[in-house]
Amino acid sequence: MARYFDVHPDNPQKRSINQVVELLRQDGLIAYPTDSCFALGCQLGNRDGIDRIRQIRQLDDRHHFTLVCQDFAQLGQFVYVDNDVFRAIKAVTPGSYTFILPATKEVPRRMQHPKKKTVGVRIPDHTVAQALLAELGEPLLSSTLLLPDQQEPMTQGWEIKEHLDTVIDAVIDSGECGTVPTTVIDFSQGEPEIIREGAGDLSRFE
Repeated sequence: MARYFDVHPDNPQKRSINQVVELLRQDGLIAYPTDSCFALGCQLGNRDGIDRIRQIRQLDDRHHFTLVCQDFAQLGQFVYVDNDVFRAIKAVTPGSYTFILPATKEVPRRMQHPKKKTVGVRIPDHTVAQALLAELGEPLLSSTLLLPDQQEPMTQGWEIKEHLDTVIDAVIDSGECGTVPTTVIDFSQGEPEIIREGAGDLSRFE
């Protein structure tokens, strides 16, 4: 059974955050809130976690996983960003955007797009997600929690626990989450290509 953590949206309890991070370090898979919608997350080197996310969401090997990062210093370890792209991304983060960029050697091959060698990265504007990332000290390997038989992501923590109780290890609930996933911008070729219109404003990239 998945553990259920009810945390304050503005002042997340440190004890709860520490317990979730301990589960992540023991190769756990969690559902957690972001500034767009709920996400599935695990540690970067958690091969079983990646496989479980693929199974839950029925994803193929062309799916772009996302590294959810605390800040730009962390993001820069995992993707190559030139000055122009850096300025464009910096202007809208933290926020509800995922950026696809060339991956560095720090990113496991299983996480990268098999042909493009790219990976998604984002910096969320969400207090609970940021508290998790600060305590973990590394990015969370993540994917939007959208089940294959559903049109929209679930918005309630209790609902996620009910659906995924036997296949994930924890649910963090800090109140109702949104249903609109991030806006996805591919910067891997230098110029912005809009892959998915989502919660982030597109006007800067059109």
